[in-house]
Amino acid sequence: MQRMTMGQAVIAFLKRQYTERDGVERPLFAGCFGIFGHGCVAGIGQALQQNPDFRFYQIRNEQAMVHVAAGYAKIKNRLQTFACLSSIGPGATNMVTGAAGATINRLPVLLLPGDIFARRNVAPVLQQLESEHSQDISVNDCFRPVSRYWDRINRPDQIITALPEAMRVLCSPADTGAVTLALPQDVQAEAWDYPDELFEKRVWRIPRNRADAAALRRAAELVRAAKRPLIIAGGGVIYSEATETLRAFVDQTGIPVSETMAGKGSLRYDHPGNAGAIGVTGTSAANALAREADLVIGIGTRYSDFTTASKTAFQHPDVRFININVAEFDAFKHSAVPLVGDARVVLEELSEALQGYRADAAYQAKVQRLHDAWEEEVDRIYAIRNTPLPSQGELIGAVNELSDPESIMVCAAGSLPGDLHKLWRARHPKNYHLEYGYSCMGYEIAGGLGAKMAAPERDVYVMQGDGGYLMLNAEIVTSVQEGYKLIIVLFDNFGYKSIGSLSRSLGQEGFATRYVYPKDGVLPGDECGDDVQLLPVDLATNARSLGAHVFECKTYEDFVQAMHDAQKTDRTSVIYIQNDRYVNVPGYDSWWDVHVAEVSEMESVRTARKAWEQMRARERYYL
Repeated sequence: MQRMTMGQAVIAFLKRQYTERDGVERPLFAGCFGIFGHGCVAGIGQALQQNPDFRFYQIRNEQAMVHVAAGYAKIKNRLQTFACLSSIGPGATNMVTGAAGATINRLPVLLLPGDIFARRNVAPVLQQLESEHSQDISVNDCFRPVSRYWDRINRPDQIITALPEAMRVLCSPADTGAVTLALPQDVQAEAWDYPDELFEKRVWRIPRNRADAAALRRAAELVRAAKRPLIIAGGGVIYSEATETLRAFVDQTGIPVSETMAGKGSLRYDHPGNAGAIGVTGTSAANALAREADLVIGIGTRYSDFTTASKTAFQHPDVRFININVAEFDAFKHSAVPLVGDARVVLEELSEALQGYRADAAYQAKVQRLHDAWEEEVDRIYAIRNTPLPSQGELIGAVNELSDPESIMVCAAGSLPGDLHKLWRARHPKNYHLEYGYSCMGYEIAGGLGAKMAAPERDVYVMQGDGGYLMLNAEIVTSVQEGYKLIIVLFDNFGYKSIGSLSRSLGQEGFATRYVYPKDGVLPGDECGDDVQLLPVDLATNARSLGAHVFECKTYEDFVQAMHDAQKTDRTSVIYIQNDRYVNVPGYDSWWDVHVAEVSEMESVRTARKAWEQMRARERYYL
C-alpha cells in the first residue's frame, strides 16, 4: 500500500500508462498542460511539483491547451496525448470548446478540471454555480455531452476504478475523444492507502481488428460488379497508418481516391489515381467522379455534410456503399456493407479478395484526364498575381511550393480550409493538418504548437486569417517560452472572409462581416464597397508584442522573401500580409446546404431562396 493524496496518486498512475501497436511501445502521456487556480493548486498542482519527470507546461488559455493536446495527438496518430489541468469555474468552462473539438475529431485528450468541494459545509465557494434543484451539480457538468467518458471523483478511493476506465476510452480506436475527470479541490488533497498494483506499468495494446469474413466477401462482390467505383479516404486511413496499404490497393485495382479534410495526404497529390478533395470544398476531378460513382468505398470517414455535399455528391441512381471503419456507428452509414475493423488490415484482406480484379481501362483513362486537368487548374491559381492585394489562392501556392516537403501545415476555420483542401499539394500524410470536424476558430496557433511538440524536427506552418488570430493568439507566448518555433502565416482581409462570402451567396450582402466602424449605428456589409472606415488595428505589432519575429509584407514578392527569411529565424515568426477578401477559388460544381430565409423583403434573398430550393431537391437518402 502507498499512502498519498488523490492528486499524487493520479500523477503517479498517469506516469505508468503506455500504448503499444505493431510492437512499438510509447508513453501514453507526454506531460500535462495547465493553469493553476484555487481549485487545483494544492492538489494536482502539488503532485506535479513533486514529479518533475512528468513535465508540466505553463499555458496561457485553457481552451488553447486542449487544442495543443489534440494537435499533438493528431500527429501521433492518437497513440499519445497530454493531460489538461484547470481550476474550477472559468478555467474549467474555457476547456469545453476544446473538449468538443477533440471528441468530434475523435482525438484523445484527458481533462482534469478542478471541482467544487465534495464536503458541502463551506458552500457556496468562489466560482461555484448554485442550483436550487440539486447540490450535486457544478459547471463541470457542461462537459458531459462533449466527453466520451465523464466522471466526478467525490472520494479519493474512486480513482482506483475511474482511472482505468478513462484510459480504456482514451486508447480505444473507436470510442476515443475527450475524457473528463472532475476533481473536487478538497478530495484532490485528501490521502488514501492506495494498492501498489495501481501504479504498476500498464500497456494498452491498440488492436487491429479484422472485419467479418462474410461481409468482406459481399464487399468484394460489389467491387467486382461496379463500373465506376470511387474511394473516399478519411482520417482513419492516416490514424491506422494505412497510407502505403492504400497506395498498393489503388495500384492493384485502379480504383481512384478522393480525400476528406482529415484524410488529405492519404495518397500523394501526384499519384495518378488521386482525384483530390471531395465534397463542398472538393476538386473538379473528385466531384465529377462522385456524381457518376456506382460504388463508394469509404475508408475511415464519418461522411460529414462537407464530404457528401449535403447528400448531393452521389447522384448515380443505384449507388452503393462499402464502409471500412473501426467504429460500427460509422461503418453502417448510408446502408453500406459494413467492414468494421482497422483500415490497414481490412484493406489488406480486401486486396486479397480482389486478386485479378482491375477497374475498366476506359474508366482509369478518364481518372487520369481529370487528375491532369485538376493539376493544371492548381497551377493556374498558383500563378495568379492579383492586384493591388494578392489573392488567397496564390499565397497558398507560395507556402506550398516554398515550404520544406517534410513540413506540416496547420489550419482550422474560415475560408482558408476550403481553399487549402482544394489547392494544397500534400506530399506526406502529415503535411496537411486541418481541424475541420468542429471548424474551431482559434485552434490554429495552439494546434500548431501541439504539432511542433509532436514533430520538433519538422517546420510547422500555421495558416490563419485575422478573425481566428484575434480569437486565440496567446500561445505564441508559450511557443517562445518553450522554444518551439512556429511559422505563422497571417492573412488580413479585414473581417470574416468566409462568412462574408457565404452571406453574399445567401443574398445578405456580407452583413456585419467586415472589421469597420459602424455607420449611423449599423455595421456595414460588403455593399458599401470601400466607403467604410477601417479599424486602426495593427496585428503585426500585436504579434511582435507577444514575442514573435514579424515580417510585414505588402506584395506577393515581399511574401516570397519573407518565406525564405522566416525559415532562418530562431523563434516563432509571423508573416503578415493583407489579401483580397473578394477573390475566391471556384466551387467546382458542389453545394453546401445553408438554409435561406423563406420570406424576405430583400430581392437578393428571394433569389437566393429559389436557387436553394432547386439544390435542396437534389439531396438524397441512401437506403
